[in-house]
Amino acid sequence: DISRAAFCGGESPWRYIQAFGCHLFLSSEADDVRSALDSGVAAATLVSNRGGSQSSSDQLRFAFDGDAVLFSDEAERVFKSKGLEAFSASEQAAAREPLGGGPFKPFLSALHQLQQGFPPSEAPIRTALVTARSAPAHERVIRTLRAWNIRIDESIFLGGLDKTDFLRAYQADVFFDDQASHCESAAGHIATGHVPHGVANS
Repeated sequence: DISRAAFCGGESPWRYIQAFGCHLFLSSEADDVRSALDSGVAAATLVSNRGGSQSSSDQLRFAFDGDAVLFSDEAERVFKSKGLEAFSASEQAAAREPLGGGPFKPFLSALHQLQQGFPPSEAPIRTALVTARSAPAHERVIRTLRAWNIRIDESIFLGGLDKTDFLRAYQADVFFDDQASHCESAAGHIATGHVPHGVANS
């Protein structure tokens, strides 16, 4: 049940996020989302959902992109500026160095804490990483999550394949990605939030 609210008379509500102790801010107003991200809160611009929930269970299923969402965009900057070969070489060389946290790391951590209160088979929340990365760039991601001591239920490394069919197979209820094209592809089937963060949005 919702027991707290802020009615702002047309003003932006994002400034109350931290006062309420919120871990996630969702809005259709891109400027509010950027302001929330700038204040250190996980935030996304809601993309129209025409498909409805795909889940056949009572679990709430979250799916996250990796770079610039859960993780910093440091690796993606290499990819954008120097290409796939340089990205792969850089990630192999840095495989044992944890990635920096992205804007959704605290939200994932909060979900992880909620999950800890249940046996794995009974958790009401399920999480998945759905990323365009492939081997050998997957190793740094796995080691990063271990270093953070955060369990993610499923990790899907697609090597550049379109994410939508995999999100549907996972039965995602909501998906967060920093790439507008990925969001547009998924939005017809899954509630999708665009995270306007990182080099892809600069």
